[in-house]
Amino acid sequence: MWRVMETPLNCAEEQQPPPAFPASWSTVTPQESPADRNDKGNAVGFVLVHAGAGYHSESKAKEYKHVCKRACQRAVDRLKAGALAVDAVTAALVELEDSPFTNAGMGSNLNLSGEIECDASIMDGKSLRYGAVGAVSGINNPVLVANRLLSEAQKGKLSAGRIPPCFLVGRGAHDWAVNHGIPPCPSEKMFSLSAYKRNKHKMELAEKVDTGFNHHSKKRRQASETVSSSLLHPTSAPGQSHQPCHLHPILEGNVAAAVSSGGLAMKHPGRVGQAAHHGCGCWAENTSTLNPYSTAVSTSGCGEHLIRTMLARECSSAMQCEDAHQALLEAMQNKFISSPFLASEDCVLGGVIVLRCCRCSDAQPSPDIQAILVEFLWSHTTESMCVGYMSAQDGKAKTHISRLPPGAVAGQSLAIEGGVCRLVNTPTTVD
Repeated sequence: MWRVMETPLNCAEEQQPPPAFPASWSTVTPQESPADRNDKGNAVGFVLVHAGAGYHSESKAKEYKHVCKRACQRAVDRLKAGALAVDAVTAALVELEDSPFTNAGMGSNLNLSGEIECDASIMDGKSLRYGAVGAVSGINNPVLVANRLLSEAQKGKLSAGRIPPCFLVGRGAHDWAVNHGIPPCPSEKMFSLSAYKRNKHKMELAEKVDTGFNHHSKKRRQASETVSSSLLHPTSAPGQSHQPCHLHPILEGNVAAAVSSGGLAMKHPGRVGQAAHHGCGCWAENTSTLNPYSTAVSTSGCGEHLIRTMLARECSSAMQCEDAHQALLEAMQNKFISSPFLASEDCVLGGVIVLRCCRCSDAQPSPDIQAILVEFLWSHTTESMCVGYMSAQDGKAKTHISRLPPGAVAGQSLAIEGGVCRLVNTPTTVD
């Protein structure tokens, strides 16, 4: 049988960078034999999800947590059915995309033209293959397209020696999806027109305010831009959590990560956010001769900031150090908040969830018993971040809304928390 021993959430202290600095989902399992996989009761795994880094109001906290719980349960159910890591990730992300409380799929923001354009990507830590779609319309679950791109690429070259695509955008992505059996969805069924009208009205008011202060100081103009960005950043429409959805899983010793997003409210048509960019939205990489740890990462926040820093891959590389908490703290400070690529920014907004695992080095009671140490963390510079996590042996998922410490300034400070889980494989003896 499989047993899971989990430490309590360690509530790692929330850190603020020193003054010198300018302002998931995951599943883990040990290797299994085919016989183990046929015994669904022996399934083991760990799932970490988040419903975005941004602002989560107390009035909607219950809804944010509930959708994370459902996503975790969906992934665990797939693991128990013997699914691969990428399939468990996809199933959980579909649950998030189908919720009106997340800015992905069904609840996506509208662009300036009043249309939905979604981004999504997925990465398999074993093969290191990646699939993504950007600015795609009329598809309720863009992660299904990203996953299908990944699986089709694994089949090898196309006719005439052509390399199969790993990243498609716009109309081409939509047509490819339909041709591969993914059903389209009328865009008008995927959004709230009232939310669009409210955001457009706020933008118009903000533009009028900007033109009324032509000779104010640079500092005042920057503050106004920050407020305008906050108003238009998907954080306020009733009935919707305007945050991207992300997932990382590890199965059979493999890791996988996926992310899906509707992008910023009132974005320019054709804009592709970090959720579709390689190394920016998600990253998954199994242990190897060069990497002692398997890692799965996904990001959320201001897409342009995350793209320019390639934060997902940077965090994955940083997690090869021994101290996971310190490694993530330094990565968020040095590779994000104080990144030279964002030197002109005074408010750097983003969040990340990280899962890493390795074989336990401590001696086991029996050579037949194997254990994997799983460390899961999240960090953000935004006001808050909603996360959920669950092992395959848990009765239900745990959820948490992480917030910056009192007095901290969003975009200039960060919070970091996490926990540790030990997965143990105890073989079953049959007489």
